[in-house]
Amino acid sequence: MRKPNIILINADDLGYGDLSCYGSAVNDTPHLDKMAAEGLRFTDFYTASPACSPSRGALLTGCYPKRFGFGSFDGRAVLYPGQGCGLHSNEVTIAKLLKTVNYNTKCVGKWHCGDQPGFLPNDHGFDSYYGIPFSNDMGRQNGRGHPLPLMCDASVIEQQPDQTTLTARYTEESVRFIRENRSTPFFLYLAHFHVHLPHYAPERFLRESRNGRFGAALASMDWSTGVILNELKAMGIDENTLVIFTSDNGARITEGGSNAPLRGAKTTMWEGGLRVPCIARWPGVIKPGVSSGIAACMDFFPTFARIAGAEISDDRVIDGFDMMPLFKGQTSNRTDFAYYAADNLCALRKGDWKLHTGRGLVWDTPKPVLELYNLADDIGETMNVYDEHPNIVSELRQLMEKYRETLGDAVTNSTGRNIRPIGRVNNPKPLTEYDPAHPYYIAMYDLTEQG
Repeated sequence: MRKPNIILINADDLGYGDLSCYGSAVNDTPHLDKMAAEGLRFTDFYTASPACSPSRGALLTGCYPKRFGFGSFDGRAVLYPGQGCGLHSNEVTIAKLLKTVNYNTKCVGKWHCGDQPGFLPNDHGFDSYYGIPFSNDMGRQNGRGHPLPLMCDASVIEQQPDQTTLTARYTEESVRFIRENRSTPFFLYLAHFHVHLPHYAPERFLRESRNGRFGAALASMDWSTGVILNELKAMGIDENTLVIFTSDNGARITEGGSNAPLRGAKTTMWEGGLRVPCIARWPGVIKPGVSSGIAACMDFFPTFARIAGAEISDDRVIDGFDMMPLFKGQTSNRTDFAYYAADNLCALRKGDWKLHTGRGLVWDTPKPVLELYNLADDIGETMNVYDEHPNIVSELRQLMEKYRETLGDAVTNSTGRNIRPIGRVNNPKPLTEYDPAHPYYIAMYDLTEQG
């Protein structure tokens, strides 16, 4: 039997409560709801960081960001255009791993793991790339910035593109790749720019939205998912394709997004910052239903390795766990999860218990706190029971020490014995420079929101 195809769809800033199948009453997501009904919907799935770059690097490498130098970026929480650091050439991404067993690979959309030579998708196992290498608010906006680059492989092919067209263009590029590779195993990583600010969506979705620009952007992404699922059926490869949909971090809750019923938002250590939607569909293999097992974006790496028959090298520590037991309705291989804000270990979950020891946003020095929550009884983290369960606190503190030993922790000045360096280049420069004589389609984006 041919090796299964893998499609990984990663949304941007999509919150736990934004999809209809996760309880939203204001957003229409019929295609994702159908995908959830036919597949497995996770209730306790985590991204590795409440911010873009570290979470995306973790998804690709199967490791906590701190493990491979992505805890912080020379004092910044995410990578910026023209910055001289990015994903190290020695890192093994999902794409590199799958290339060892003859998969064709493509990245479409947002990359955000470095924009300099050596850091781009083609340098990390992807046969081809089409998209914008960082966030969609990092172009010319609010009277400043470099033109937003749309790239094909390592070349900029358009500057300041019409963002309302990008989802359709990304979808078209994905469909073309699926058709070209319908007879060979493939890995497609589709990383949408929705629903990151600013919200540019086609007029059709703006007219139909019940939740303003946010709802329209989300509907555009839902439509794209429907197109891809339909294409798999049309090509006769639906039953041989694993499709996963998730998000890079929680929502900004001030622009239409929702993390309900979780507390907090993007950049925070509350559940709303890191617990995100995740839906997995693979007809005939994944048992449809709802899973409450703990899982994380790092778990995709060993899971894809298993189903593709790829061997993971033992020359480095990997933080992911195989998700196949969860796909079969069994107990999760993951029992705990560490919450890092940049290089700072701030909280830890084991089973239903979550211990907070530091409070701050990803760019802050955390302030000490002593809080314990039972997430099974108190998903909103409202009832601190720290003083009532000293044995649980002691157990979680001991586990935090093990994380500090291997990953390090800036709060306690722990270095970590199993960490790897970030990649660096000399003389970095932005991919684009503003030229008043250039025929930009949109010289300056008119929406002012950023973040």
